[in-house]
Amino acid sequence: MLCTIVGAGPGLGAALGQRFARNGQVALIARNRQALDSIVAGLTAAGRDARGFVADAGQPAALANAFDLIRHWAGETQVLIYNAASMVPGQASLLDAPRVAREMSVTLGGAITSVQQVLPAMRVARAGTILFTGGGLALEPYPEWCSLAAGKAALRAYSLALHKEALTFGVHVAVIAVCGIIQRGGLFDPERIAELYWTLHAEGSGAFSREVVYLREGAEAYYNDPSGAHRSSSDPIVASWR
Repeated sequence: MLCTIVGAGPGLGAALGQRFARNGQVALIARNRQALDSIVAGLTAAGRDARGFVADAGQPAALANAFDLIRHWAGETQVLIYNAASMVPGQASLLDAPRVAREMSVTLGGAITSVQQVLPAMRVARAGTILFTGGGLALEPYPEWCSLAAGKAALRAYSLALHKEALTFGVHVAVIAVCGIIQRGGLFDPERIAELYWTLHAEGSGAFSREVVYLREGAEAYYNDPSGAHRSSSDPIVASWR
């Protein structure tokens, strides 16, 4: 099995690499060569078969070239994890269209480019897994992070639509909304979240989940807004995860 992770940073991306490398080869794509080399070195030191490829997820040609190199190295991708996003804060009222387009080119555009690179072979094989890292901002946006929230909401819509389409030819597509700050220890430990991604990948074809909202039990959708500054009159319906 070959798993390709786009957006392989030192937190969740590295943990995903460690988890999926236990069951096959892992290709990691990131724009930061130094961080990428560090993750790959850790995997290979543990006896895992992993390789890094430098590309900016917001640059379609560069991203497509990275997938070409991955095919040359290990063949077609059976599991795609898209974990890249443009993490730039900004008030809703201060955004302009060119900026949003630039940031959306990473959060959504890179996901679409990545899917285009792997889905044709998955369709032929009638098998494969595509997982997207979503976020709570897609469900409850805040003005301070408006562009990221819009990107994650668009990614969620794209994932849910692709899920319905891909079911017809045996490919599993799902989005994971991580509703909390990823850090070592506790519920939002990256290794614990990575195990959830593996659980989704391992689901049988008769029970493909389309979305997981990873939220602390008993928490509400306003986990990022403890002061209640942006509380509205109606809460979304969410699932909780123990």
